[in-house]
Amino acid sequence: MTDPYDPIATAGMVAREIRTGERDGAATKVLTARRSYRAERADVWDALTNRDRIPRWFQPVSGDLEVGGRYQFEAQAGGVVERCDKPELLAVTWEFGGNVSWLEVRLSEDGGQTVLELVHEAPVDPDLWTQYGPGAVGIGWDGLLHSFGHYVETTGSLDPDEWEQWMTGPEGAAYARVLGDAWGAAAIADGDDPEAAKAAVDAVVAFYTVPPEQP
Repeated sequence: MTDPYDPIATAGMVAREIRTGERDGAATKVLTARRSYRAERADVWDALTNRDRIPRWFQPVSGDLEVGGRYQFEAQAGGVVERCDKPELLAVTWEFGGNVSWLEVRLSEDGGQTVLELVHEAPVDPDLWTQYGPGAVGIGWDGLLHSFGHYVETTGSLDPDEWEQWMTGPEGAAYARVLGDAWGAAAIADGDDPEAAKAAVDAVVAFYTVPPEQP
Protein backbone atom coordinates (compact mmCIF):
# COMPACT_ATOMS: atom_id res chain seq x y z
CA MET A 1 0.00 0.00 0.00
CA THR A 2 1.18 3.52 -0.76
CA ASP A 3 1.93 5.53 2.36
CA PRO A 4 -0.94 8.10 2.55
CA TYR A 5 1.57 10.62 3.86
CA ASP A 6 3.84 10.28 0.91
CA PRO A 7 3.33 13.75 -0.61
CA ILE A 8 2.77 12.44 -4.13
CA ALA A 9 0.10 10.06 -2.83
CA THR A 10 -1.70 12.86 -0.99
CA ALA A 11 -1.55 15.03 -4.12
CA GLY A 12 -3.99 12.62 -5.72
CA MET A 13 -6.45 13.12 -2.86
CA VAL A 14 -7.04 16.77 -3.78
CA ALA A 15 -9.67 17.94 -6.28
CA ARG A 16 -8.72 21.25 -7.91
CA GLU A 17 -10.84 23.77 -9.79
CA ILE A 18 -10.32 27.25 -11.25
CA ARG A 19 -12.87 29.76 -12.40
CA THR A 20 -12.83 33.38 -13.44
CA GLY A 21 -14.58 35.75 -11.05
CA GLU A 22 -15.10 39.42 -10.34
CA ARG A 23 -14.97 41.46 -7.16
CA ASP A 24 -15.57 45.21 -6.89
CA GLY A 25 -15.44 45.48 -10.67
CA ALA A 26 -12.02 43.83 -10.97
CA ALA A 27 -11.32 40.47 -12.58
CA THR A 28 -10.28 37.69 -10.22
CA LYS A 29 -9.22 34.07 -10.37
CA VAL A 30 -10.86 31.70 -7.90
CA LEU A 31 -8.88 28.59 -6.96
CA THR A 32 -10.61 25.75 -5.12
CA ALA A 33 -8.86 22.78 -3.51
CA ARG A 34 -10.92 20.06 -1.84
CA ARG A 35 -9.72 17.10 0.23
CA SER A 36 -11.14 14.66 2.79
CA TYR A 37 -9.43 13.91 6.11
CA ARG A 38 -9.83 10.94 8.43
CA ALA A 39 -10.78 13.11 11.40
CA GLU A 40 -13.92 14.43 13.04
CA ARG A 41 -15.10 17.84 11.91
CA ALA A 42 -14.89 19.26 15.44
CA ASP A 43 -11.23 18.31 15.65
CA VAL A 44 -10.46 19.65 12.16
CA TRP A 45 -12.14 22.94 13.07
CA ASP A 46 -10.16 23.19 16.29
CA ALA A 47 -6.89 22.48 14.48
CA LEU A 48 -7.72 25.25 12.00
CA THR A 49 -8.66 27.89 14.58
CA ASN A 50 -6.83 27.13 17.83
CA ARG A 51 -3.78 29.40 18.03
CA ASP A 52 -1.93 26.77 20.07
CA ARG A 53 -2.41 24.11 17.38
CA ILE A 54 -1.95 26.19 14.22
CA PRO A 55 1.89 26.24 14.51
CA ARG A 56 1.89 22.43 14.44
CA TRP A 57 0.94 22.48 10.77
CA PHE A 58 1.73 26.03 9.62
CA GLN A 59 3.29 28.95 11.49
CA PRO A 60 2.77 30.83 14.75
CA VAL A 61 -0.08 33.32 14.55
CA SER A 62 -0.61 36.50 16.53
CA GLY A 63 -3.40 39.05 16.81
CA ASP A 64 -7.12 38.90 17.47
CA LEU A 65 -8.65 35.70 16.10
CA GLU A 66 -12.22 36.92 16.55
CA VAL A 67 -14.51 38.25 13.79
CA GLY A 68 -13.36 41.75 12.88
CA GLY A 69 -9.92 41.23 14.39
CA ARG A 70 -6.60 41.25 12.58
CA TYR A 71 -4.29 38.25 12.56
CA GLN A 72 -0.69 37.83 11.39
CA PHE A 73 1.25 34.68 10.58
CA GLU A 74 4.94 34.82 11.32
CA ALA A 75 6.85 35.85 8.16
CA GLN A 76 3.72 35.25 6.08
CA ALA A 77 0.29 36.66 5.34
CA GLY A 78 -2.02 38.51 7.69
CA GLY A 79 -5.48 39.97 7.36
CA VAL A 80 -8.91 40.38 8.88
CA VAL A 81 -11.21 37.64 10.18
CA GLU A 82 -14.45 38.28 8.26
CA ARG A 83 -16.60 35.27 9.24
CA CYS A 84 -16.31 32.42 11.71
CA ASP A 85 -19.27 30.04 11.68
CA LYS A 86 -18.19 27.12 13.87
CA PRO A 87 -17.67 24.40 12.69
CA GLU A 88 -18.50 25.10 9.05
CA LEU A 89 -16.95 28.26 7.65
CA LEU A 90 -13.92 30.47 8.22
CA ALA A 91 -13.44 33.51 5.94
CA VAL A 92 -10.50 35.92 6.11
CA THR A 93 -8.69 38.42 3.97
CA TRP A 94 -5.25 37.20 2.90
CA GLU A 95 -2.85 40.15 2.77
CA PHE A 96 0.78 39.81 1.73
CA GLY A 97 3.28 42.04 -0.06
CA GLY A 98 0.75 44.85 -0.39
CA ASN A 99 -1.80 42.60 -2.12
CA VAL A 100 -5.22 41.67 -0.74
CA SER A 101 -7.09 38.48 -1.61
CA TRP A 102 -9.83 36.47 0.07
CA LEU A 103 -9.76 33.03 1.61
CA GLU A 104 -12.61 30.77 2.70
CA VAL A 105 -12.32 27.36 4.34
CA ARG A 106 -15.49 25.25 4.47
CA LEU A 107 -15.89 22.00 6.40
CA SER A 108 -18.52 19.32 5.82
CA GLU A 109 -19.01 15.74 6.94
CA ASP A 110 -18.90 12.76 4.61
CA GLY A 111 -19.11 9.18 5.84
CA GLY A 112 -17.10 9.68 9.00
CA GLN A 113 -14.54 11.90 7.31
CA THR A 114 -14.27 15.67 7.09
CA VAL A 115 -14.18 17.40 3.73
CA LEU A 116 -12.12 20.59 3.70
CA GLU A 117 -12.76 22.98 0.83
CA LEU A 118 -10.32 25.87 0.47
CA VAL A 119 -11.35 28.73 -1.84
CA HIS A 120 -8.82 31.47 -2.62
CA GLU A 121 -9.94 34.44 -4.72
CA ALA A 122 -7.34 36.93 -5.91
CA PRO A 123 -7.13 39.82 -8.38
CA VAL A 124 -5.55 38.87 -11.68
CA ASP A 125 -2.06 40.01 -12.67
CA PRO A 126 -2.12 39.00 -16.36
CA ASP A 127 1.67 38.92 -16.71
CA LEU A 128 2.15 36.81 -13.58
CA TRP A 129 -0.64 34.45 -14.64
CA THR A 130 0.92 34.02 -18.08
CA GLN A 131 4.32 33.33 -16.55
CA TYR A 132 3.38 30.98 -13.73
CA GLY A 133 -0.34 30.15 -13.95
CA PRO A 134 -2.36 29.01 -10.94
CA GLY A 135 0.48 26.90 -9.58
CA ALA A 136 2.13 30.05 -8.23
CA VAL A 137 -0.27 29.90 -5.29
CA GLY A 138 -1.84 26.49 -5.85
CA ILE A 139 1.33 24.51 -5.15
CA GLY A 140 1.75 26.38 -1.87
CA TRP A 141 -1.81 25.57 -0.82
CA ASP A 142 -1.27 21.92 -1.73
CA GLY A 143 1.76 21.78 0.52
CA LEU A 144 -0.28 23.26 3.35
CA LEU A 145 -3.11 20.75 2.84
CA HIS A 146 -0.52 17.98 3.02
CA SER A 147 1.04 19.38 6.21
CA PHE A 148 -2.41 19.83 7.76
CA GLY A 149 -3.40 16.25 6.94
CA HIS A 150 -0.16 14.92 8.36
CA TYR A 151 -1.00 16.69 11.61
CA VAL A 152 -4.72 15.94 12.02
CA GLU A 153 -4.41 12.30 10.98
CA THR A 154 -1.16 11.40 12.78
CA THR A 155 -0.61 14.30 15.26
CA GLY A 156 2.89 14.58 13.77
CA SER A 157 4.35 17.83 12.45
CA LEU A 158 6.54 18.42 9.41
CA ASP A 159 9.74 20.39 9.90
CA PRO A 160 9.56 23.48 7.62
CA ASP A 161 13.32 23.54 6.98
CA GLU A 162 13.40 19.84 6.11
CA TRP A 163 10.37 20.31 3.83
CA GLU A 164 12.04 23.19 1.99
CA GLN A 165 15.18 21.12 1.51
CA TRP A 166 13.13 18.12 0.34
CA MET A 167 11.35 20.27 -2.26
CA THR A 168 14.68 21.03 -3.99
CA GLY A 169 15.59 17.34 -4.28
CA PRO A 170 14.45 14.80 -6.88
CA GLU A 171 11.40 13.65 -4.90
CA GLY A 172 10.33 17.23 -4.29
CA ALA A 173 10.71 18.01 -7.99
CA ALA A 174 8.49 15.05 -8.85
CA TYR A 175 5.92 16.22 -6.31
CA ALA A 176 5.94 19.76 -7.69
CA ARG A 177 5.51 18.40 -11.21
CA VAL A 178 2.41 16.41 -10.18
CA LEU A 179 0.92 19.50 -8.54
CA GLY A 180 1.87 21.81 -11.40
CA ASP A 181 0.33 19.47 -13.97
CA ALA A 182 -2.87 19.24 -11.90
CA TRP A 183 -3.22 23.01 -11.63
CA GLY A 184 -2.35 23.38 -15.30
CA ALA A 185 -5.14 20.96 -16.20
CA ALA A 186 -7.56 22.99 -14.06
CA ALA A 187 -6.51 26.16 -15.89
CA ILE A 188 -7.03 24.51 -19.28
CA ALA A 189 -10.46 23.32 -18.16
CA ASP A 190 -11.28 26.95 -17.34
CA GLY A 191 -10.30 28.04 -20.85
CA ASP A 192 -6.55 28.76 -20.78
CA ASP A 193 -4.57 27.99 -23.91
CA PRO A 194 -3.08 24.49 -23.45
CA GLU A 195 0.40 25.34 -24.72
CA ALA A 196 0.59 28.50 -22.62
CA ALA A 197 -0.66 26.59 -19.58
CA LYS A 198 2.00 23.90 -20.04
CA ALA A 199 4.74 26.52 -20.35
CA ALA A 200 3.52 28.12 -17.12
CA VAL A 201 3.66 24.73 -15.40
CA ASP A 202 7.33 24.32 -16.38
CA ALA A 203 8.13 27.77 -15.03
CA VAL A 204 6.33 27.34 -11.72
CA VAL A 205 7.84 23.89 -11.09
CA ALA A 206 11.29 25.39 -11.59
CA PHE A 207 10.39 28.24 -9.23
CA TYR A 208 9.46 25.85 -6.42
CA THR A 209 12.28 23.35 -6.86
CA VAL A 210 15.43 25.21 -7.89
CA PRO A 211 17.56 25.86 -4.78
CA PRO A 212 18.07 29.56 -4.02
CA GLU A 213 21.49 30.98 -4.79
CA GLN A 214 23.78 31.12 -1.82
CA PRO A 215 25.12 34.58 -0.89
